[in-house]
Amino acid sequence: MHTVRSQFARTLFQGARARPQSQQCVRRPLLRTLASITQPQRASVSERIRVDHAEGIENQTVAAMGRTKSGRALKIRKYPTFERREDERLYRKQHLAAAYRIFAARGFDEGVAGHISVRDPILTDHFWLNPLSTHFSLIRVSDLILVNEAGDIIEGNEPINAAAFAIHSAIHKARPDVHAACHAHSTYGKAFSAFGRQLDMITQDSLRFYKSHGVYQQFGGVVLAEEEGENIAKALGNGKAAILQNHGILTVGQSVDEAAFWFLSLDKTCQAQLLVDAAQKGSGYEKQTIPDQEAAESYKQVGTPEKGWLAFQGYYDEIMKKTGGDFLL
Repeated sequence: MHTVRSQFARTLFQGARARPQSQQCVRRPLLRTLASITQPQRASVSERIRVDHAEGIENQTVAAMGRTKSGRALKIRKYPTFERREDERLYRKQHLAAAYRIFAARGFDEGVAGHISVRDPILTDHFWLNPLSTHFSLIRVSDLILVNEAGDIIEGNEPINAAAFAIHSAIHKARPDVHAACHAHSTYGKAFSAFGRQLDMITQDSLRFYKSHGVYQQFGGVVLAEEEGENIAKALGNGKAAILQNHGILTVGQSVDEAAFWFLSLDKTCQAQLLVDAAQKGSGYEKQTIPDQEAAESYKQVGTPEKGWLAFQGYYDEIMKKTGGDFLL
């Protein structure tokens, strides 16, 4: 047996020596190439020509490409224009009702906690809210309650959540640019809120909130005092989101579509952060934070009001198909 193994080894050795020089070296360049691509690299941003450079500004704003070979431009969906304010009011109410259904479908409901508001386009110091005792999954346009800044019910026959009024009235007063706000006790949002800290910029999706979210580092109990609502509005600042310590998360937008999508994304971003932080402790690896330059450039593509509105439309289409549009009644 030993003799057979020795003869086999000599045969392999002789075969290797007999190969042409070009064949013996063929692996070396490959090894050098593999070694070079394992080195950490950073992509350059902003100086290169965009692939959508031929697009109109509306498409570029949301990183959409739609030009046929013949040169015809295909335009992306956008927030509609209205000839009458009454039509815009109906549109906002329909999308508000849809947002409640979408929140319910993703488990953002918990008893009577949580609320989404949208500013009325005619009575701009009024906003629409959900009735306190109606489950998110059942809310229709006809159920919505119109309330003014004083807390008077203008339309509707049901009470509203007092905490909702305290929070939303303060935000709508402080931020004339904000037309909608969302708050719910989502699982990952309230879990991450226990740390009373901002998000790390560790994923592309987290960049939607780059320098655009604050933290309210205090738990003042159920928000029933006007001052508490004002403190939350201050913590929000000029951003699109706030993490309410020991409470949950809150998002705002120029449309209810935008605000609702930011909420969906923020909850998932909190989930990702929790997973990364937990994995880091067990693996010994350090998480990599996206540098400010790349983050700022990427924010222009993923964090704009137009992108938030557009990103919500697929969810709206889905809930419309699943419900047959019964929330529009």
